[in-house]
Amino acid sequence: MKGFVFGKFYPFHLGHQKMIEFALTKGSVTVLVCAETNEKIDGKTRQKWIKETFKNDQNLKVKVFSYNEDDFPNSSVSDWEISKKWSEVFNEYFKEENFLVTSEEYGEMLSEIMDIDHFMFDENRENVQISASKIRENIFDKWNFLPLSVQKYFALKVVFLGTESTGKTFLANTLSEVFKSNKVSEAGRDLIQNSKEFQFEDLEKVLSEHADRIENVDFSKSFLTLIDTDCHITKSYSEFIFNKKLVVPDEILETNKADLYLYLTKDAEYIQDGTRLDIDERNHLDDSHRNVLRENGIEFQEISGSLKDREDSASKYILRLIDERSQILNFNQ
Repeated sequence: MKGFVFGKFYPFHLGHQKMIEFALTKGSVTVLVCAETNEKIDGKTRQKWIKETFKNDQNLKVKVFSYNEDDFPNSSVSDWEISKKWSEVFNEYFKEENFLVTSEEYGEMLSEIMDIDHFMFDENRENVQISASKIRENIFDKWNFLPLSVQKYFALKVVFLGTESTGKTFLANTLSEVFKSNKVSEAGRDLIQNSKEFQFEDLEKVLSEHADRIENVDFSKSFLTLIDTDCHITKSYSEFIFNKKLVVPDEILETNKADLYLYLTKDAEYIQDGTRLDIDERNHLDDSHRNVLRENGIEFQEISGSLKDREDSASKYILRLIDERSQILNFNQ
């Protein structure tokens, strides 16, 4: 048997996933993502979420139908006229399918109009008690209802930048406890024990290791990841120490890309632990960092003052980011 499932999947959630899994028990399935033109997330992105979630299932296909609401009304209310309108679309997309799966009463209407079988799935939402509209109210409050592919898309990354001994590691450690977030420690400090004694090739290893740490973050644990330093700082060390450009592969740049960059100013108390640059070099390194960030179009917020001041300022920026992004799907325009 061949069947289909359709929906906005805005966003795709565990309830949708369970419905598709149920449909696959009946036969091969095509999922149609119905994406309205004014919505924040396009249909291809939603298609990618579903494909990634079912990447090992050969019996699933995912297609996209883009439409304007003026032509095709959005309604979860069962209505014969609306069902007839949408059945024209489905008849065009699904010429060989002989069943559909929905969680709504209008599925029965569609099956009668199209003369195919209808299998109802979890109409009363007893299997997974969630809806896309509830998730859109605050996506981070409903984080555990999102498949991993969707979590990766909406996850937030915050990077702490700055020259040596400005509190980057302190803030990453402290605020990861405050926010119960994921944390990525600085690969450079682990691989290069002394800022005065290392080779250019060591920086290439740092790039790779740091990217791997970010890539391996478990987004199911938290929507927020705090990162101590990034690839632009590694590039700066290359130019500052070796007067040589460090080429960063595009995939590493993409992995390092963050939603918020917090730059810790050099006016912090300098603590020389024997492995760091001399204070004058450390201050010149600050200029190098800023130049590299500017050349690469990285915009950042400055954090200064005492360690407590820095913690408070960083917390405010992070809370503002979370508040803004939590509402990203709560309206269409």
